Amino acid sequence: MNTGKNPDYAALMRDDLNALRQRGEGRIFVELERLAARPPYARVHGMSESQSAAPNTNAGGEVQVWCSNDYLGLGQNPQVIAAMEKALRHSGAGAGGTRNIAGSNHELLCLERELAAFHKREAALVFSSGYVANMATLAALGARLENAVIFSDSRNHASMIEGMRLSRAEKQIFPHNDTAALEAMLAECPRGRAKIVALESVYSMRGDFAPLGEVVRLAREHGALTFIDEVHGVGLYGENGAGLAEELGVAAETDIIAGTLAKALGCFGGYIAGSALVCDFVRAHASGFIFTTALPPYIAAGARAALRIVAGGADLRRRLHGHAARLREELGAAGLPVLESRSQIVPLAVGDSDRCRAIADRLLARHGIYIQPINYPTVARGEECLRITPSPHHREDDRRRLVAALAESWRAVTEGGT
Repeated sequence: MNTGKNPDYAALMRDDLNALRQRGEGRIFVELERLAARPPYARVHGMSESQSAAPNTNAGGEVQVWCSNDYLGLGQNPQVIAAMEKALRHSGAGAGGTRNIAGSNHELLCLERELAAFHKREAALVFSSGYVANMATLAALGARLENAVIFSDSRNHASMIEGMRLSRAEKQIFPHNDTAALEAMLAECPRGRAKIVALESVYSMRGDFAPLGEVVRLAREHGALTFIDEVHGVGLYGENGAGLAEELGVAAETDIIAGTLAKALGCFGGYIAGSALVCDFVRAHASGFIFTTALPPYIAAGARAALRIVAGGADLRRRLHGHAARLREELGAAGLPVLESRSQIVPLAVGDSDRCRAIADRLLARHGIYIQPINYPTVARGEECLRITPSPHHREDDRRRLVAALAESWRAVTEGGT
C-alpha cells in the first residue's frame, strides 16, 4: 500500500516561481491597448496616477511603443481592417473547426495561393501561428524522412528546436552563422542520408543576418534540404518584400520558406511555401496542422490585404530601414551599447535582468515609452537586452526623444542617478 503523502502542488509551483523572481527572470507583462487610429501609440492600463501624469506620457496613459513586431504598422492599416470587417460580416467569426472536419474556407485557400505566388512557389500551407508552422513542419520532416539528420544553427528559435525534438531525428548544432563548421558536419554525413539544414534569415534578438548564399550552396553541394525561417524577413527585404532570400537572390534555390502573418503583415498565423509535393507531405503528416482549428476567414482576408500592401511597399520598407540605421548611429553617438546589425531590429545590450527591467520601467514611467525587456530564456543569461524596433509611423522627433530617454534612463540605472 502506498502510504506516502501527496505532493503539495501549490507549494512546488510557488517555489519555482519564487526562484525565477529571485533570479530576475519572472515574466512581467504591461497591459496595453493598441490604438488603431494613432500608431505607434497604445494606452497602458494599470498605471498609477503619478505614472500616467509623467511629463512625456499623454493624457489617459498613452505611451509610444518602440518594440512591436508589427514592423510596418499593417495591423492598424485601414485597408487591412476594412478587408477583415467585410469578411467578418460575410463569413462570421470562426472557421468551424479543423480543415479536416470543417473543410478549407475559401479565403484561406485564396491566401495560400497568394502566398505561393508571392514567394514564386508552387504551393503554400497556412498554420495557426509561425511557431506552429516551424514546429510542425520540422517535426513531420524529421520523423517521416527515414534516418534524417537536421543541421541547426545554435541560435535558432524555440519553435524550430521544439520541432526537431518532437521529430526524434538526429540533430547536429553548428555555431551561429559558422558555415565552415556546417560544411564539415555535412561532409561527414553519408551522401545517401536524408539531411535538412534549418536556420533563420534574420535572427530575432540580435537582428543579424544569416549567410544564406553560402548555406544554400553547401546544402545543394551535399544533397540537403534547406528550411529557411523568414519570419523577420518577410515584408522587409527583397524587391517585393518576400524576404532576405529574395534580396540575396537565392530564394529559388531554397526548398522550404517559413513565414508569419503576424509580424510585418500585422495579422495572425504562419505558413510554409515550397513545392506542391513538400506542402502535400507536410499537410499529410504534421499534427500541428491536422488537429488545429483553421484560421478564420476574416484573418485570412486581412492577411491577403496586407500581402498586397507589402508587395508594393518599397516606400514603407525604406522609411523603416532609414529609421533603424539612424537610430543605431544616434544611440552609438550617445554612448549607449547598441549591438551592430543591419536589420530593422536594434538591440541595446544590457547584460543583466534586473537592470534591464529597471531601465524599461523608467522609460515607461518617466518618459511614456514602452520597450519590453528581453531576459532569459528568450536570450541566454548575460545577453539581456532592450530590443528596439522602429516603424514607419515613428517620426524623427520621436526617435530623438527615444534616444534622449534611453540615455537618461541608462545613466540613472547604471550610475545611480535620479
